[in-house]
Amino acid sequence: MAERGALWLLCLLCLTFLRTDCAAAKHVDKGSAAHPFSPFWFTVEPQDTLAVRGNPALLNCSAHSDGATPARITWKKDGTFMSLVSDERRRILPDGSLFFSHITHSKHNKPDEGIYQCVATIDNLGSISSRTARLSVAGSPRFSSQPSAATVHVGDSQVLACEVNSDLVQFTHWERDRRPLEPSARMIQLPSGALVISNASEADAGLYRCVVENVGPAKASDEAQLQTVPETGEERKLEFLVQPTSVTKVMGSTVLLPCAATGYPVPHIHWMVGDKLLEESEGRIKVVGGGSLQITDLVEEDAGVYTCVAENSNSTATSQAELTVQVPPKFIKRPANTYAHESMDIVFECDVSGSPAPTVKWVKNGDAVIPSDYFKIIKEHNLQVLGLVKSDEGFYQCLAENDAGNIQSSAQLIILDHGSGGVSGGAASPTPSAPRDVVASLVSTRFVKLTWRQPAEPHGELLTYSVFYSQDGASRERVVNTSRPGDMLVTIQNLMPDTRYRFRVVAHNINGPGESSAVLKVPTQAEVQVPGPAPNLQAVSNTPTSVSLSWDKPLTGNGDILSYKLYYTDRTVGSEQDVDVDGQAYTMSGLKKNTEYSFRVVANNKHGSGVSTEDVIVRTLSDSPSAPPQNLTLEVQNSKSIMLRWQPPPLSGQNGEIISYKIRYRKGSRKSESAVITAGTELYKLIEGLDPGTEYSFRVSAITVNGTGPNTEWTTAETFESDLDESRVPDQPSSLHVRPLVNSIVVSWTPPENQDIVVRGYSIGYGIGSPHSQTIKVDYKQRYYTIENLNPSSQYVITLKAFNNVGEGIPVYESTATRAQSDPDVDLYELFPAPYTPVPDHTPMMPPVGVQASVLTHDTIKVTWADNTLPKNQKITDNRFYTVRWKTNIPANTKVKMANTSSLSHIVTGLKPNTLYEFSVMLTKGRRASTWSMTAQGTTFESIPSSPPKDVTVVSKENKPRTIIVNWQPPSEANGKITGYIIYYSTDVNAEVHDWVIEPVVGNRLTHQIQELTLDTTYYFKIQARNSKGMGPMSDAVLFRTPKAESSDKMANDQASNLPPKLPGNHPPPDPGTPLGVGSGENHILVIVIIVSVGAFTIIVVVVGAFLCTRRTTSHQKKKRAASKSSNGSHKYKGNSKDLKPPDLWIHHERLELKPMDKSPDPNPVMTETPIPRTSQDITPADSGLESNPHLQQRRNSYRGHESEDSMSTLAGRRGMRPKMMMPFDAQPPQQSVRNTPSTEPLPPATASSQVSCPSEILADPEGSYHGSSTTDEEPSYSSNLPPHRSAHPHAHAHPLKSFAVPAIPVSSHPSYESPALPSTPLLAQTGPPTHPHVVKTASIGTLGRTRTPMIVTVPNAPPEVPETSKMLEDVDSSYEPDELTEEMAHLEGLMKDLNAITTAP
Repeated sequence: MAERGALWLLCLLCLTFLRTDCAAAKHVDKGSAAHPFSPFWFTVEPQDTLAVRGNPALLNCSAHSDGATPARITWKKDGTFMSLVSDERRRILPDGSLFFSHITHSKHNKPDEGIYQCVATIDNLGSISSRTARLSVAGSPRFSSQPSAATVHVGDSQVLACEVNSDLVQFTHWERDRRPLEPSARMIQLPSGALVISNASEADAGLYRCVVENVGPAKASDEAQLQTVPETGEERKLEFLVQPTSVTKVMGSTVLLPCAATGYPVPHIHWMVGDKLLEESEGRIKVVGGGSLQITDLVEEDAGVYTCVAENSNSTATSQAELTVQVPPKFIKRPANTYAHESMDIVFECDVSGSPAPTVKWVKNGDAVIPSDYFKIIKEHNLQVLGLVKSDEGFYQCLAENDAGNIQSSAQLIILDHGSGGVSGGAASPTPSAPRDVVASLVSTRFVKLTWRQPAEPHGELLTYSVFYSQDGASRERVVNTSRPGDMLVTIQNLMPDTRYRFRVVAHNINGPGESSAVLKVPTQAEVQVPGPAPNLQAVSNTPTSVSLSWDKPLTGNGDILSYKLYYTDRTVGSEQDVDVDGQAYTMSGLKKNTEYSFRVVANNKHGSGVSTEDVIVRTLSDSPSAPPQNLTLEVQNSKSIMLRWQPPPLSGQNGEIISYKIRYRKGSRKSESAVITAGTELYKLIEGLDPGTEYSFRVSAITVNGTGPNTEWTTAETFESDLDESRVPDQPSSLHVRPLVNSIVVSWTPPENQDIVVRGYSIGYGIGSPHSQTIKVDYKQRYYTIENLNPSSQYVITLKAFNNVGEGIPVYESTATRAQSDPDVDLYELFPAPYTPVPDHTPMMPPVGVQASVLTHDTIKVTWADNTLPKNQKITDNRFYTVRWKTNIPANTKVKMANTSSLSHIVTGLKPNTLYEFSVMLTKGRRASTWSMTAQGTTFESIPSSPPKDVTVVSKENKPRTIIVNWQPPSEANGKITGYIIYYSTDVNAEVHDWVIEPVVGNRLTHQIQELTLDTTYYFKIQARNSKGMGPMSDAVLFRTPKAESSDKMANDQASNLPPKLPGNHPPPDPGTPLGVGSGENHILVIVIIVSVGAFTIIVVVVGAFLCTRRTTSHQKKKRAASKSSNGSHKYKGNSKDLKPPDLWIHHERLELKPMDKSPDPNPVMTETPIPRTSQDITPADSGLESNPHLQQRRNSYRGHESEDSMSTLAGRRGMRPKMMMPFDAQPPQQSVRNTPSTEPLPPATASSQVSCPSEILADPEGSYHGSSTTDEEPSYSSNLPPHRSAHPHAHAHPLKSFAVPAIPVSSHPSYESPALPSTPLLAQTGPPTHPHVVKTASIGTLGRTRTPMIVTVPNAPPEVPETSKMLEDVDSSYEPDELTEEMAHLEGLMKDLNAITTAP
């Protein structure tokens, strides 16, 4: 056990050492153990100090460092190092503190006041700087106010003033009767130095003065007598003696908010913070001195608005002050010590908090870091150092400062040599050679993408790479490392536009960095952009019809500004207009008065229109009205007064805010006028003091601050002869008469008999069975009214009441029934003379007027209108409502939308940007509705495009493989005029947007060329549209791959248009930009080898099979065939694909189907119009060689016509189909049909052996199409050419039996057919004459020499299996002797003669 324990302990020690070595090696990768970080920091830093003139002063400072290298302390004053060698008054103590033996300070000489900072330095290592400290010198005491004699009531409060220099308040105290006054809860000294005495007593009387001590000779203020008097009980006004003032304090300090009040009854004081009552807390928040608020140990949450509330039983007084709490800076994250190699980029992080927000600056070895191309401040406070060099070593400090204080933190940077650290591989350990073929595959304005190839001698597998780069001519070099081992591309970002850079690549293996590649010089592209927005756009209205505008030049002009376009919009109309401006100021004239306009400016340079400014809204100045008030009406009230009512002038004629109206009136035709001005904007006025029975004329004009507008026309009214009574309701009308018609009732009446009571009008109620269903009010002068839209043959009850301002009088009732529908609807009353008041016409309600559409935003328009059927104040008191309808003016979009509202305006939302809309309004009240009003138009504002450009395509340019053409269409939702497009392209689809190359295009272009692309590279393209409001979304990325090499015209055309043939199996398609036949050459060679091998093997198998089939025969087979000849039944073919035969053909003349066909102009017509589908029982698939050859597959499919593959996919469901084929017959139309008969019907013995024996008898025509076998899921193809030669003898070279299922080209004028091939392995396609020695000759149907029109012959599928005949054919072989085949052919010819006799019979 002991040995085992020792062994375990030894293993643990080894692991510990190994782990330590690994950690050290890993650390050395970043840093070197030979250069550890130095312990160097401040233990004591100077603090703000108030010194007294003539007295000594001390600023403390001490630094900790390694004992072997002590730090040397120096001091800075106001940023400059102090020279203290010969200074007798100031010296540095051994610990580093700065000591002043005595402070010198005078009015014109203040050598010691200032900002001090100590700097600690270690030679050959660096320096660090402390926080700064302010040394202030107290001045001579000066009293700005002194105490004065005062009187205080017993129990009340009093304040004695004493204000000295703010820096001397801490040296001030109070004396009473020349004795120091001890502070207490009743007596407190305010921050200003004043003394507050609360709850005074008789003992508080005496002589008071304030004294300043400890800053030189003591200085006292004047003495003031304080007298106390007893309280008399008389009421005294509540008032503040001292009020709180806003103050700013540092967190952790103490604040005193003074508040003291006097009065009788003695006031009570309490405090509120915000709107909540402030509660005192133990020790930290309390009220002292009778009302002042003291808060100790301030925290940030104490900030806010404080209110001092003084109240007694008579009154309350309040006073507010704001407390601001400042928080000194505090480090959230400090910079860390860092190891780095030369050319690397590093970042020192520094995160601070505080209130107000601290400002951060960086210091290196005591000197301020000035931001440059290589020293940058990023993410607000972090310091980035780019392209490190050896001189960058040292101490870097983050200094944060705000009004509450300042802090500092330091970090050390050590630059390692490339050879230091790492794994020691010995001097002989090989490193990689230089990377090869370094090229810039993508160059933009601010980034470059580099690619390269592996070194010729990598000496390792997992190589990493470093890319060093610098501006051409600069000594400082930067480095970027690849992200993963093996990566051979990197993107260098944050480059300067139009600048030449130097790049080189170094490979690393486990032994270290290798050789550097040759330097590659690449210039970045020039910045090509449109201008930014013009800043400081201002608009001022000079006159009622003009506005002066000015703006500054865009901060990002990106070239010379050629012109500006000023857009302006009348916000009451919404249509935007523009004007071109050359300078940076313009005066827009011809505007409407007192109208809101919006203005924006777009700068233009040679690249196009820039970014628009934000809209600036300004209203033109007002003017006197240009239109009179509307709808002036007069209402006689009595014998001495007339009420006038009117509507304001139209908005376009008001020209400003109407402040009042002027009414002019005159008596009769006199010329002298009287004038009355309304109070405010009232739309009515009662003119009193008129003469009874006198005619008066009135007119009204509107008034703005600019003057009086035009008057209305004179309107006349006559006062009553005598005053009528309106203290009670009118009497009952004296009579009521009704005359019913079919759909209406005419009501007539006479006024009440008592004419001394005012009647304002009449109220008519009616309804079926009840008079309260509908109510109509008419004028007091009216005597007749026609109630319309009634039901025929219905009993109506009608009531009539007179009314005035007091109410409605007693009603009178009538009942009547409307006439039947068949009765003539004639109003007999029309035959009588009309009285003095005619029956009013029942016209539709008046539609709303003054419809206006005010554009608010890009999708919102406000529609307003006026209703002349309302009272003059335009207040809606009944149940009427309005219907607003709107539509666009786009002819293709006639959809109308509507909305109901009960107010005189409606805000329509959800509209499309930059679209013209038409609005109209209709009034509905009960069953009555008006017609649609006049339309108003408004065009919504523009908005950024909400959809990307569409139909983006990328094609190659002919003869220029490095140039592509991008085409697109404008966005579907442009939301304004497209001012430009931006094309983004990159080789990495997942790259950040700012890493894509940008190509701007003007807005009227829909195509663009991009040149000098890298060959054999996949690019991705996106397009973004821009209008005056901004950028829209990007389109989806479109992929394109450039060719591998400079290609010919044909290759470019193939790339752009031709698609490669579909290869068997699931082979991926070639790259979109790769020309056909180029690329993946090894795969193509492999496919060709396989095809040739399979073809050769197939030919051998077919030849051997054909030879064996022609030699094989047995006596048993002869007997079987003889038996089959004598059989009356049909045969069912059974077995595998080798044994399968086509079904026998039996033509039933009684079912022969004939269709006349047009004669083909070709004497040898090719009839491939109707393919014949086969089921799985017809033919068994055996053409595997065809499937393996794409060219044969393509050619075979080319003869299938318009049938789709899917149409033949389900074979089992097609057993009941009767596909038709074209058969040429004699021209004489046959009267009977011929049809293949299922094999269960009787079959003549002559055709019993009409079978094809050997599957090898299948020929390919010269074009490669097959007359025979096809797979079961496709239709058989047809021959398109004649065989090269035919024998005159029908049996000379032909197989003795072929099926009639597939038509072929006839010989001469005789139509003939070739048999479909039986299931077999087909021969390869032949490009020359067929090599088979026999040419298939098909049997001719018909013996006449003339050509007949083709006819449709229905060929059924193979019938179901027949048990009786299946057994007979089990042993039938598929081969025949030549003499037997000749005999079989003779039987077939007999069948053909019978068929011909049937078809030619009359």
